[in-house]
Parts: sequence; C-alpha cells; structure tokens
Amino acid sequence: MRVSRPLLAVVAMAACALFYGCQKEKEPGARAPADRSAFEGTVVAVGDSLTAGYGVPEADAYPAQLEKKLHQAGYRWRVINAGISGETSSGTLSRVDWVLKLKPDIVILETGANDGMRGVDPQLTRGNIEKTVSLLQEKGVIVVLAGMQMFANLGPSYTTEFAAIYPKVAAKHSLILIPFFLADVAGDATLNQADGIHPVAKGYRIVTGTVYPHLLQAIEKKRLIHR
Repeated sequence: MRVSRPLLAVVAMAACALFYGCQKEKEPGARAPADRSAFEGTVVAVGDSLTAGYGVPEADAYPAQLEKKLHQAGYRWRVINAGISGETSSGTLSRVDWVLKLKPDIVILETGANDGMRGVDPQLTRGNIEKTVSLLQEKGVIVVLAGMQMFANLGPSYTTEFAAIYPKVAAKHSLILIPFFLADVAGDATLNQADGIHPVAKGYRIVTGTVYPHLLQAIEKKRLIHR
C-alpha cells in the first residue's frame, strides 16, 4: 500500500512526541521592535515548535522568512515569532492575554498538533481553538488559522475528526484558512530534520510560500476595515 507524504510525517510525529511533546511551555522571548511607526502593522505568529523554528536559526524559522518576503514585496509589516515548542491548544489559550500585549493586527494561529500526538479529544482541541479565536477577534485581531493533520495510529475516526477541526472553526468564525500548514513539506526527508517532523530552512521556505498568500488576504482585509 502506498503511504502519502503527510501520513508518513504524522506517523513520525507520534514517536517524536516522546521527545518534544513534553517540553516545558513558557512565553517565548518574542522579538518586538520598539519603533512601531516604521511598520504598517504587526503580525504575530502563534504556535508550537513548528512556528518557533525548533532546530534552525531564528532567521530560518518561517516567521522571519515571512517578514523578509513581505518586505521584499514592499509590505512594511513586521512578523513576531511567538511560537513555543511543546505547546498544546490549552497552552495557547492560556496565553492569549500575553499575545495581545504584542498589539497584533493579524495572528497566524498554528496549534493542535501536540494535542493530536497525545490523543486529546478533538472536541477539546476545537473548543480551545474557538475560545482563542473569539478572544482575539474581540480585540479586532484578524486570525489566519493553520490547518493540521494527524497520524493514523489512533484510527480513521480520530484522524478524520481531528482534520475537520480547522475548516469547521474557520467557517464558524469567518477565518482565513490555510488548509494544511505543512503542505509539500510533510513526509519529504530532504525538507525535514532527522526527526521527520521539523522542517529545515528549505522546508520553511516552502511553508512560508504556503502561508504568504493567506497572509496577504488578511492584510487586505485589515486595510479594507480601516478605509
């Protein structure tokens, strides 16, 4: 039987959870330039190790690459990396107030993978994501939701229910949805570190390209609101 790249990657995630899923969750030392007037707006990338850039230099993590891509295209927006390795959706929800202190105009929300690796009830994960989204939207933040997929070990019912979290939340809250955050990267050994989960710099360039058009949608949406 032929196994898809995404499936290979998420199966690897199960084993890797033993090493990375239990890392201590703490607020990251997010880079936040003091001179906000130099930028049109602020994007905060919230997520787990896939956002934090586990195993690569800060400049190679997707938030830094995304900011560089924006600037090259003439968009004067800053992107703050607020990723925490090992974070679950519960952890994300618990630090929304901290994220809001960064004054985001847009939040790219990538969370839930560590829930899946631990077999957390998808309804709990969905509830945490919905609460997080609601708290952000109450403050006028535009949310871009990164869709994730899960390994098959827990059965087709679990994986199907897990994958459905993201489009359902996006539809309910009128979010911009990235269908699969690791599209064209998951399962490709040349684009990932030895753990089979975390991308190398080249893999993050692809992730950046996946996120970029959805972020442009969010920027345009923000501009329309302020007209």
